[in-house]
Amino acid sequence: MTRRSCAIYATGIVCAHLLIVGIALVVAQVFQTMIHSRLKKEITLTEKSQMFEAWKNPPPPVYMEYYFFNVTNPEVFLAGGKAAVKQIGPYTYREYRPRENITFLENGTKLYALNPKTFVFVPEKSAGNPEVDIVRTVNIPFVAIMSELNSYSFVLRTLVSMYINSLGVEVFMSRTVHEVLWGFKDPLLTKVHSMKPEVDEYFGLMWKKNGTHEGEFVFHTGEENYMDYGKIDTWNGMREMSWWSSNQSNMINGTDGAVFHPLINRNELLYIFAADLCRSIHLAYVKDVEVKGIQAYRFAPPNDVLMNPIDNPTNAGFCVPAGDCLGTGLLKVSVCREGAPIVVSFPHFYQADPKYINAVEGLSPNKEEHETYLDLQPTTGVPIRACKRAQLNIILKRVQGFPKTKFINETIFPIMFVNETATVDDQSASQMRTMLLILTLVSNFPLLIVGMGVILLLVLVVLFCRNRQKKTVKDDTAYTQVSDKPDEPSETPASQPTRNGSYIAMSPVEAQKC
Repeated sequence: MTRRSCAIYATGIVCAHLLIVGIALVVAQVFQTMIHSRLKKEITLTEKSQMFEAWKNPPPPVYMEYYFFNVTNPEVFLAGGKAAVKQIGPYTYREYRPRENITFLENGTKLYALNPKTFVFVPEKSAGNPEVDIVRTVNIPFVAIMSELNSYSFVLRTLVSMYINSLGVEVFMSRTVHEVLWGFKDPLLTKVHSMKPEVDEYFGLMWKKNGTHEGEFVFHTGEENYMDYGKIDTWNGMREMSWWSSNQSNMINGTDGAVFHPLINRNELLYIFAADLCRSIHLAYVKDVEVKGIQAYRFAPPNDVLMNPIDNPTNAGFCVPAGDCLGTGLLKVSVCREGAPIVVSFPHFYQADPKYINAVEGLSPNKEEHETYLDLQPTTGVPIRACKRAQLNIILKRVQGFPKTKFINETIFPIMFVNETATVDDQSASQMRTMLLILTLVSNFPLLIVGMGVILLLVLVVLFCRNRQKKTVKDDTAYTQVSDKPDEPSETPASQPTRNGSYIAMSPVEAQKC
């Protein structure tokens, strides 16, 4: 056997083994299963996990952008006309949110944590100075007291109205952005506080929320089941709430939005419990996106999250009392806001019934600026970019006994909205890209083996063809005639001696005479 033949046989054997092993690994998904199993064990809220430190102290900077709706025609509205507002802002604050008092429970399968939030003003990202800029908006303490007195007698409401008038309190107030946001001593609440000490005399949309937490959380670590990674077990000691009118609406589902389980697919719904909304919401897949070179899935709340119960019966539980429902795009949260007629929605009533948008001049909802969404890396479940957008509104309507409201048309009045944003920092993005590259290479190793087998198969075919061609040329050379001319008999004269030069290549020698 020649060297060429040995090379062909060796190439064929190696090629066959590579193809068989590679195809078997691809079909069995051995490497992918190994990686998934490893991810399920590594991505947990335990001290040995690399994710734990990022969960305790999130590296991406979080910014809170506050936008206010400045009322430009309060007199027209009080006279029965349509309110007109102008958006001002943003007033941007950097949010710091470390986890504190972390305690592991039940053999490390759960952990307790507080999540205090601190806000620091960022002038370079803001449109103005919140301590100087004035905003005219609804006097929420006044409206809240009117709403509370609505169930009392007409006589009592009239007396209270007269007393409020003597204090010079109006339906609309003008305050600095800082006061409306972080609090001021309200004259009306001060009077109430003197009679009911449990009522705070200060009011602000973020009053007592700088440096405080949203409650005590107990999370699943994901050690027992990777699908439970980061899910909330209890909030303030409760596994479900009590203020909504159905068991399903009272459920505390999902995570707090900071982490999600690994190996996310496009067909699932992701759940988040939002303490500021007093409920859980779900997100659905929208599209694939890329953030800083990282492929991600975008999830966003679908239209049915705040849909009218007539169109989505599962939302009937958010009507309190039962049957008292607002239209699509709104959620009344009075039950968890001490009875104040507060309504939440997406900014500019995005995804809401057009009647709410048309009731106020100056609103222009659009998906680009007002949609809430999360961009998640599907393999690890890590949020790469997040935009949480929510609007605070108040119900303004006529209340008998309060003459200042007698011409008001009932309106869901926008106060402000917040845009909470976070994007993965460059260092974390670089680490993520490196890790995903390694995972991709390891996961596709069987395909690499198959590819090498295919390359060797091509080499084998080339060697075989060249060997066959060489053999054919050799055989043809051995049997080809030198001349096509037929042999003719020799006509040498008899008198001429025969020469032997044709056979021995020597000159013929004539016989000498004796």
